[in-house]
Amino acid sequence: MSRRGTHSGRGLEFGTEELRDLLIAWVVLSLAFAVFFAGGGRRFLLSDPLGLFGASLLSAGVAFLLHELAHKVVAVRFGQVAAFRADYGMLFLALMSAFAGFIFAAPGAVHHRGRLTPRQRGLIALAGPVTNLALAAVFLPFALWGGPFVGLVGVYGVFINLLLGAFNMLPFGPLDGRKVLDWSVVAFTVVFVPSLLLALGILFPGSVPI
Repeated sequence: MSRRGTHSGRGLEFGTEELRDLLIAWVVLSLAFAVFFAGGGRRFLLSDPLGLFGASLLSAGVAFLLHELAHKVVAVRFGQVAAFRADYGMLFLALMSAFAGFIFAAPGAVHHRGRLTPRQRGLIALAGPVTNLALAAVFLPFALWGGPFVGLVGVYGVFINLLLGAFNMLPFGPLDGRKVLDWSVVAFTVVFVPSLLLALGILFPGSVPI
């Protein structure tokens, strides 16, 4: 059932504010990663900014978007009221840090309310990193066999999804890994260890036996 200002389908509902936050976060974060990929603001402006931005939209932007939507889908499956809310201050910081040559990205989160068991909370948290690992596998053929632009999207997609998956599985603070570990040591280990090894392997090729 649809209500004014709300878009729904298969049990999921997206309010107008949530769709706006998702769109803004997708665009700003994609721009920030495009600048970061280029090596900073000056190199970004002197290279192919439109091409880099397009590749980042389809890789880093999609990685972020589907990570958050995975949290929402599982939360709704467990009867939660869930919605993504952007953090505009952190989005600004991500963009400014990228222009300085590094990046710190925490664009927002899916907030949900309702009663949950530790297992349900853990599965909601696990959905994001697992989605990133699956996306890395999807992007891999494009990285290996794609043309110039498609190959760039593939490389960015593999890189960002592996890093995003491993980072979010760290068992600290508000990160997904903390909630997963609180629920199940086995589930945490099964996802975190390969995520970490793959991320280290792509950051430091040849240093990790994967």
